[in-house]
Amino acid sequence: MSPHALMVAGLVSLLLFDSGFARTINGFNIENDALIPVDDIHSGGPPRDGIPSIDKPRFISVAEAADMRPQDRVLGLVRGGVIKAYPIAILNWHEIINDRFGTEPVVVTYCPLCGSGVAYKALLDGMEAGFGVSGLLYNSDVLLYDRETQSLWSQMLSTAVSGPMKGTRLKMLPLAHTNWAEWRSDYPNTLVLSRKTGFQRDYGKDPYAGYQDSKGVWFPVADKDPRYHPKERVMGLELDGRFKAYPFAELSKGAEEVKDRFNGRELTVRYRPNGQSASIVGENGKEIPTLIAFWFAWYAFHPDTEVYQAP
Repeated sequence: MSPHALMVAGLVSLLLFDSGFARTINGFNIENDALIPVDDIHSGGPPRDGIPSIDKPRFISVAEAADMRPQDRVLGLVRGGVIKAYPIAILNWHEIINDRFGTEPVVVTYCPLCGSGVAYKALLDGMEAGFGVSGLLYNSDVLLYDRETQSLWSQMLSTAVSGPMKGTRLKMLPLAHTNWAEWRSDYPNTLVLSRKTGFQRDYGKDPYAGYQDSKGVWFPVADKDPRYHPKERVMGLELDGRFKAYPFAELSKGAEEVKDRFNGRELTVRYRPNGQSASIVGENGKEIPTLIAFWFAWYAFHPDTEVYQAP
């Protein structure tokens, strides 16, 4: 069954069991004092690990990545001189890559329903952690789980929402969300995640074809806002508990580099139309981790968000 069909089935038949003190969903015991409403956690259809993470990723060179097209979307990460690209065509089927940059454990995550890609240091209290796909959603966004403590983590919140790690935040890393042409031009020596993943998947087929252009959202979300198309791509920024969205529709109206001020800090916002990518640099010249996602998803988690508008 396709991921789409599985998700539709999951929406019709939520795997919820109420014990009076906790609910068991996809094998996870979620306490009533979870950081998100338990009633708003839904099964996406697949069981735990039904969407398998890639735990032993293999990488190839640019020359070997002959099947990559210039417009193909990738997540790009640079750590300690190591450069890697993760094609969305692969992430659509796996959502989580447990990887390493030298000795540093890193987890790269992507939720096709929210268009959201986030990379984290894969450390829990200083110990290396491995992550999997729980098969559960909150505000249509994937809930990860760590295999060490079985805690559930909200990707969009970067926070454990239930289990022993509840309230703990993962450290976000600056992650590019761009196309292959731009990433390859910037980093001609990049490594590329290989399609030889150990799983039988048709990586040439998009299981979410048409979803990005439609206004439909497959699963319930807490809040909606009609100012932009639900799937408008935005760059979301958090600074000291305040949130701001930079819609690409606004960024595309101005210069490729603009100055902005938010929560008392001077920021340089960069938008690259060829790659449809964006980033933010702080006063110290260092990139600030941001989150690229669909507008509906960012707003569902942050209805109090400020919104950048082109002058």
